[in-house]
Amino acid sequence: MLLAIDTSTRYAGVALLNKDGQLAQLLQWRSQQNHSVELLPTIETVLHRQGATIQDVTGIAIAMGPGSFSALRVGLSVAKGLAWARGLPLVTVTTLEAEAFPHRMSGMPVCAVMDVGRGQLAWALFEEREGQLRQLGDEQISTPQELLDNLSFPALLCGEGLEKHNEALSKGAAHGVRLALPYLPGQRVAALAYVGNARLQAGLVQDTGAVQPLYLRRPTITEPKGQPSAAMLHANESS
Repeated sequence: MLLAIDTSTRYAGVALLNKDGQLAQLLQWRSQQNHSVELLPTIETVLHRQGATIQDVTGIAIAMGPGSFSALRVGLSVAKGLAWARGLPLVTVTTLEAEAFPHRMSGMPVCAVMDVGRGQLAWALFEEREGQLRQLGDEQISTPQELLDNLSFPALLCGEGLEKHNEALSKGAAHGVRLALPYLPGQRVAALAYVGNARLQAGLVQDTGAVQPLYLRRPTITEPKGQPSAAMLHANESS
């Protein structure tokens, strides 16, 4: 059973895949920058709904960013703590890839976008090759207009960034740029689970101690309040 954890943005999510690789449980919620308080209880709820415990989990997939600096640290610390405590393999997926994955069969390049403040977007371009989603180049930060200037070809824009930058990005319609609206937050954590499971099956496991969040900007370090340790979940299961 694979556990997927996404705390990249205000839309957080937890999902479970069963032993057959099918989506068994998913909880997505809009966090008020309170991921540290909300995450472990949500994991417990998802496991309980499945009639499972943390002992039934055989691997963990974590969204590694880009995203909110403090929120990413919460998700990654819980994922790493559980992996260490249980001896579980850990796989990573960028948040932009998880945004793009549901649209991989659109028949055109897919550009996933996320708002990063200051009127800018984080984005990355992907295309489908032989049924697999491949990233084209590195993640970028730019204004919506700069992004459109980089897209001199038809493409599908998707991701949470559409919510805030819909109007500016819609100007690309004249060049064949389409927007994947409405934005459906739950798709991202489901995609994280599927992509993570494929990587787990392929043996693309990370060194748990070396995994770091993907920051496209230098973070302003502020410690989240009330952050629980992953050991709490392990202790609850042992009691």
